Amino acid sequence: MNESLLRELVPAVIGVLVRRGADFAAAEDAVQDALVEAVRRWPDDVPQDPKGWLVTVAWRKFLDAVRADTSRRRREELVEAEPVPVPDPGEAADDTLQLYFLCAHPSLTPASAVALTLRAVGGLTTRQIAQAYLVPEATMAQRISRAKRTVSGVRFDQPGDVATVLRVLYLVFNEGYSGDVDLAAEAIRLTRQLSARTDHEEVAGLLALMLLHHARRPARSGSEGRLVPLAEQDRSLWNTRLIAEGVEVLQTALARGRLGEFQAQAAIAALHVDARTVEETDWVQIVEWYDELVRLTDSPVARLNRAVAVGEADGPRAGLAALAGLDPALPRHAAVAAYLHERDGDPVTAARLYAQAARSAPNIPERDHLTRQAARLNAQLRS
Repeated sequence: MNESLLRELVPAVIGVLVRRGADFAAAEDAVQDALVEAVRRWPDDVPQDPKGWLVTVAWRKFLDAVRADTSRRRREELVEAEPVPVPDPGEAADDTLQLYFLCAHPSLTPASAVALTLRAVGGLTTRQIAQAYLVPEATMAQRISRAKRTVSGVRFDQPGDVATVLRVLYLVFNEGYSGDVDLAAEAIRLTRQLSARTDHEEVAGLLALMLLHHARRPARSGSEGRLVPLAEQDRSLWNTRLIAEGVEVLQTALARGRLGEFQAQAAIAALHVDARTVEETDWVQIVEWYDELVRLTDSPVARLNRAVAVGEADGPRAGLAALAGLDPALPRHAAVAAYLHERDGDPVTAARLYAQAARSAPNIPERDHLTRQAARLNAQLRS
């Protein structure tokens, strides 16, 4: 059975049910029930028209749910008036883009928007999403239910905000991998899908950024999951096919002359993967792109990363000067300061800052890496 095909069909089938009169929450539930039925039956009997099969079964599931709920008068009338709806030309319409906008609605929290996108657009089960985010299935089910209730009154044809959708997809990508779902690969799949449905340079910018980052994934971890910094990665492990695709997508987006933050981030990533060795990295141009990114976003995180690039381009003291104006409470501030102080010949301060950074690291591999850096410098100071 082609699980990928099933997941790709989910948004289109939800769209058909919504246009027939089902509200979003009921349509999404019915489609999930139809997917369960497909998993059970398709291995032995794959239909010639998978989408049509899913629409038929999902609509039947929806009608069954309506009949069981006699308190909903409007839906009862819908059942009596149209027990077996005839497909209309509009059923060939592509509702995926509207679903993206609905699932990334501004009224939702980022966590809820991500969960709803993975379920309604990505076609993942609640169990898969819960495993990916390392929370109990019941907790994720409640989160998804609340999200569906929040957007249940939103008109399906309302225009959406592409920037909000991109932020949700970026959040999915940054979760990486856990459970039995590779969220980075899933985010790339969904962004490809979005890119095919909307002509927007920032969608292309995000896709390029994901591809270029994902290309380095095989080299990011060493034995036993140890984090390998970019400067120490075996570049022969990088995926050259993804790099070539990412660069091509980025160049096409940049040629349109409407620069956005994801294009700027992708340009920085492209400069990193373009260098055959760490010594060949064009840090001067990377600083220039960070200047553009700061201009576009005024993001403290962009300024922090810019300080690293300045330290490489103009020396560690210049990097420390760029770091001086930033809030020390900023995530990874201590790690950046430690790196720059070490390069500036101050191992005592660097060791202290590495240890401080380890205590606030966002994940175990990063914590262990920073702890090893502190231990390495302390061992050198004792010798």
